[in-house]
Amino acid sequence: MPAWPSKEQSERERPQSTKATMSLRLVGIGGRARLVVVAWGWLLSSLVYLPSGAVLAQACPGLQAPSVRYEDATRDSGIRFVHVNGVSPERYMPETMSGGGLFLDYDRDGWIDIFLVDGGSLADPDVARATRSVLYHNLGNGRFVDATDRAGIGNHPYGMGACAADFDNDGWVDLYQTSFGANSLYRNNGDGSYTDVTLQAGVGAPGFSSSCAFGDFDRDGHLDLFVASFIDTALDNNKICDMQGGTRDYCHPNVYEAVPNVLYRNLGDGTFRDVTQAAGVHTMHGKSLGVVFADFDNDGWPDIYIANDSTPNFLYRNRGDGTFAEEGMLSGTAVNAEGASEAGMGTDLGDFDADGLLDIVVTNLDGQTNTIYRNLGDGMFADVTFETGHGTPSFRYVGWGTAYLDFDNDGRLDIVVANGAVVITQRFGLARGQRNLLFCNVGGGRFEEVGMRAGPGLRLEKISRGLAVGDVDNDGDLDLLVVNNGQAADLLRNDDGNARHSLLVATVGTESNRDGIGARLTLTAGGRTQLREIRAGSSYLGQNDLRAHFGLGEASAIERLEIRWPSGTVDILENLEANQIVTVKEGEGVVGREPFARPAAISGKVSTKADSTREFP
Repeated sequence: MPAWPSKEQSERERPQSTKATMSLRLVGIGGRARLVVVAWGWLLSSLVYLPSGAVLAQACPGLQAPSVRYEDATRDSGIRFVHVNGVSPERYMPETMSGGGLFLDYDRDGWIDIFLVDGGSLADPDVARATRSVLYHNLGNGRFVDATDRAGIGNHPYGMGACAADFDNDGWVDLYQTSFGANSLYRNNGDGSYTDVTLQAGVGAPGFSSSCAFGDFDRDGHLDLFVASFIDTALDNNKICDMQGGTRDYCHPNVYEAVPNVLYRNLGDGTFRDVTQAAGVHTMHGKSLGVVFADFDNDGWPDIYIANDSTPNFLYRNRGDGTFAEEGMLSGTAVNAEGASEAGMGTDLGDFDADGLLDIVVTNLDGQTNTIYRNLGDGMFADVTFETGHGTPSFRYVGWGTAYLDFDNDGRLDIVVANGAVVITQRFGLARGQRNLLFCNVGGGRFEEVGMRAGPGLRLEKISRGLAVGDVDNDGDLDLLVVNNGQAADLLRNDDGNARHSLLVATVGTESNRDGIGARLTLTAGGRTQLREIRAGSSYLGQNDLRAHFGLGEASAIERLEIRWPSGTVDILENLEANQIVTVKEGEGVVGREPFARPAAISGKVSTKADSTREFP
């Protein structure tokens, strides 16, 4: 049973109500009974009882020989980024929230690069002027080099996160950075450099922005942009919160008013229009931290899901006419199974139970657990956090970035979560670093937390915030990028995840947007069917590799791959070999193939950039 929170914990880590209440609840879901003990609004115990004759899932196959290990490859890779939070006596809220990053192939060489968002200082102008976000170029031999100067990405307001996509359909991935202050849109010039086009495009969105996501909500072939906004904590509105004996610390977000999110419609001429009100996504202010575009109801139109801090989450269903209907409460995704709002921070979507419907994971504060909403179809979801085995392991951790991924290539979607305490100052001698969690999908709709057995990279204890997933060495398994607040970032390399077969799919739209954002891929191999969507923006303050990754287990070939593009075009590919990167162009099929890199890529000493047959449209 989790320990009662100590009196030394910060106000944000303690119950908000002092009314003494305790209850026992017996909840029946899916043939299981759950006994829930709740006191003072805290979940003290939740035990799942299986009916007689129930069979527990097998142990995690990815940790059987050969065992998957995440190694800390940061130093060998040449990444030297250390996040600056600018912690100050004023205790400005952004100081404890910043730390985003993403994977993107900015130079279109087939190897994903890294963009890391730095914070700065809101109290020291000299620190602020010296702080910048960093772009790392992937050399393809296990190493990265700093390409920031050449890229021309300069100083910025206090940085938060980023998302990336080809907003102007010229074939080159552009970059959007969120900040405490005006945001920035950088257009990729195609020669390794970027141009700041924020003013021309009209997407500055001043305020306290958090995560962002690109998606073509009206399916006109031009990527639109959603910017999540947090709270009104302008420098002249920074409240004083004395915690524990008069020691000033960061306030709980509840003492601030929420600020509205922003939806920008891409007009196709390099400019955007604010359609927040016209599209119907202005009706509520939710203290938003995580956002993702995804088609929840399988109707072909991208919906929007938003994780909100201490207020109900939003699910905006796309009506298909340029407007949305907010259905968080109606769908069952606004609050948890107890009817309580949680401290939603990061979020991602994936079909973990392989039923053809996208399920949701949301990270929350310690004492709340993270939350998994299973998609039941017909616009309805169920909180299956404890039924899936995700609840108890996440109870003691503060979750931020998160992603669905198949880390062991067994064909089942697992979950990874980046953790770190909210309060970043050292008080009362309490350690603030936390290890990150890896949930292995063991089948039967259940997960097993295996982080401590998955290599030294997942045993690091830091104040983690942003997380991104991608195959940095093109060897067929998924690596992790973790951005830590006030600390060095971590690149965690997956070793032996490619002991099983896999496939990477890069999409190129023609009638649809050039990146194929919103394309839905359904793959069948070895008798198993898997679903992926191409998405630009998720997790917390970050974004994963745009290429779709499929673990194939023992299957050495793909029987069928169907791609439904946002335009409505459907491409069907059959009898593809595994263990390669394929590029699929809308309406044309496969236009490029590249075998996975040799295992020597792991050493970081030998270049393994193979000759590619991929066409770059």
